[in-house]
Formats: sequence, structure tokens, C-alpha cells
Amino acid sequence: MEGIAYVNCAFMSLDEAKVSIEDRGFQFGDGVYEVIKTYNGIPFAQEAHLERLERSANMLELPLPKNRLELEKLINEAVRRCSFQDAIVYLQITRGCAPRLHAFPNKVKPTLVLTVRRARPMPEELYEYGASAIIAPDERWLRCDIKSICLLPNVLAKEKASRAGAFEAILTRNDGRITEGTTSNVFIVKSGKLYTAPEGNWILSGVTRAITLRLARREGITVIEDFFSPEILMSADEVFITNTSIEVMPVVSIDKQPIGDGQPGQVTRRLAKLFKAEILQYIAQAKL
Repeated sequence: MEGIAYVNCAFMSLDEAKVSIEDRGFQFGDGVYEVIKTYNGIPFAQEAHLERLERSANMLELPLPKNRLELEKLINEAVRRCSFQDAIVYLQITRGCAPRLHAFPNKVKPTLVLTVRRARPMPEELYEYGASAIIAPDERWLRCDIKSICLLPNVLAKEKASRAGAFEAILTRNDGRITEGTTSNVFIVKSGKLYTAPEGNWILSGVTRAITLRLARREGITVIEDFFSPEILMSADEVFITNTSIEVMPVVSIDKQPIGDGQPGQVTRRLAKLFKAEILQYIAQAKL
């Protein structure tokens, strides 16, 4: 089985899943989403992901069709039906189906779509030897803190990275501030200190980002949440990126220029190891 889908009130195969052409997600990108990874059948950091989903929906004045407990039960049921040990759960909620008018429609039921697919492991060499990236202009809207399904600028930048043979595009605003990657949060290590862009409307603050910062502080690593320039990025001792799917991934070259000594750094490897341990602890507690 490739995976499973849930649309509004029913489970079905992925190829059976459909939504109306009148859906505002299709027409306007009027919706929000979340991505949760399961390990050994356990959704990792599910509460934090659903909390962010609620926050994103609230900022769009988008009512959720189910409360958090109901969404947790739905996700767990979908994962159980698939029986994948390691899976990617995608949850999307749009404002629903209505004639195409920009203003919010009255009395419309939100569309809820959930899919579960087997998680495809990242190539191990990306962690052992590091990934490459490019710097690209950040052309997104001004509310990047909302996990909206409007992702065209991210898509264009990611395609630019792909054509350059790079794993990720690291985004910079016109004023010279590095914000984040197309699908990741960006960190640098400089003189033993950890830097990353601060929370706010310029970035989507990742669940993996928050866990990584907590682990770094616990280990006594100085954390500075502030913007830095492309010049500081290129002169960093280490660079790494984080998201739900990739966890903690080292970046060893940007725009074909090596970062530090061109190898994954000690702080990056240390945090990646700690993150793996955090997953194992979470799974063990969930099974109690």
C-alpha cells in the first residue's frame, strides 16, 4: 500500500481522494497545513504540531472542523490503518467550497484532508558528508509565521536550488537578512555560539527548530536568536538546517563555496545526536 487518505469524513486510497474545483484551497491557497513524522508508529511532537496548526488557522480566521483531541485521534487512526512504522502525515485544512469570490464565504464547511505515506529516509551521505545550498532572494509574503498552503515562492526557490545541484535554497531579504530555507530553518555556529533568525512574521518557526534550541541551551551552548547577513553566513564555522523530515542536517557548501573546513562540524553532529536521542525518549514515553 502506498498510503492512505482521509477527506472530510471518510478514509480512502490515495488515488480515490478528491476535492472540488470550487475549494478555496485550490482557488486561492486559502488554507493551512502541518507535517508530522512518525517513528515506530508514534507521531513525534504531535501536540506541538497541532498547536501550530491551530495558531495558523486562527490567524487566518479559519475555523477548524475538529478540535485538537479529535485531530489526534484521526491521525492515530490513519497511522494505525497504514501500519507504516516510519511515515509522513500531511494534514491540510482549507476554508471549504464556495463560488469564487475573494471575500470569506458565509456558512461554508472547511475541507479537511489528511494523507499518510511511508517516510523515505534521506541519503545517509547528506548527514555524513553534508549537504549543499544556494542563497536566493526571499520573495515570500510578510506573514511567513503562518503555515499557509501558499508556497509558490518557496517552490520557485527550491527549483532554483535543484537546478544548481543543491539540496536547499537559503533565503535572504532585500535588506540583507537571512531568514530561513525554502523548507527549513537555518542555523550557523560561530566561535561556539549558535545563531538563528528570531521568531516573528519573517520565518515559520519550526517544531524541530524549537527542540534543537532547547537541546542546545540544555547543553550550555550560547543561543542567539537574531538575523545575520549572507556574509556572516558564508564565514560561519558551521551551518545546518532543520525540519520535520530531515531533522538536523549539516550544510557544508553554499553557492559552491565551502563552509568552515567543508565538513560537518562538531556542534552540528552533537545536536543531531541529541535530537535522535530525543526521538527515542519520546517514543519510549509514548509507549508506556
